[in-house]
Amino acid sequence: MPEPDRVLLEGPQSRVRELLLLLRAGRDLIRGFRALHFVGPCVTVFGSARFDQHHRYYALAREVGGAVVKLGFTVMTGGGPGVMEGANRGAREAGGRSVGCNIKLPMEQQPNPYLDLWVDCHYFFVRKVLLLKYSYAFVVLPGGLGTLDELAEALTLIQTQKISQFPIVLMGRAYWEPFLAMLHAMVDAGTISASDLDLMLVTDSVPDAMAHLDKYAVEHFGLTRRKAPRPSRLLGEKPMAG
Repeated sequence: MPEPDRVLLEGPQSRVRELLLLLRAGRDLIRGFRALHFVGPCVTVFGSARFDQHHRYYALAREVGGAVVKLGFTVMTGGGPGVMEGANRGAREAGGRSVGCNIKLPMEQQPNPYLDLWVDCHYFFVRKVLLLKYSYAFVVLPGGLGTLDELAEALTLIQTQKISQFPIVLMGRAYWEPFLAMLHAMVDAGTISASDLDLMLVTDSVPDAMAHLDKYAVEHFGLTRRKAPRPSRLLGEKPMAG
């Protein structure tokens, strides 16, 4: 038997099934809005779930998470392992807020143990709405198709002016070189404008990344630097790790 969620996304279904899709998506959005309403301005960190704690990109994500909360932001991730866990761990260790939007997958992705708060989403499109809605910037570390999907979504929203003045930082210059070459090819072909990439920084330096966020997120939006307290229990709470 196919999974119910999968059936709902495979073309037109009965009116009852279509209604169930709308209700489940609406429920996920409402639960997400309620849970994340008081978490404060966020910076979302994306990257692969496949890097363990001994990998250099996990260590980089951990450093990024700690640096982001020192700017006064809440660290938000997709809530899973790998880079996501590293960023949440860094935020927790620095005394800042650490939240996640977890996605329910066939392999049963579990929220990582460094989250103060998380919400579970059935659908990727709901998850992306939540990750974007509460973020003032994205920091993107090396990742796979999911990371590319989230990055391309953000760039598309910037290109179409659905969001503006939204800084994106790509960490790991060597990893992103092929992607950058593709973007420059698009600029040359006229399918995107060079200005679409104005607020995208590619770097290996965490201080440079934070300076970019400070200028184009903190200063631009007039945010006040203060360390937000950890959120109280809302939709989920895990025992603190370490």
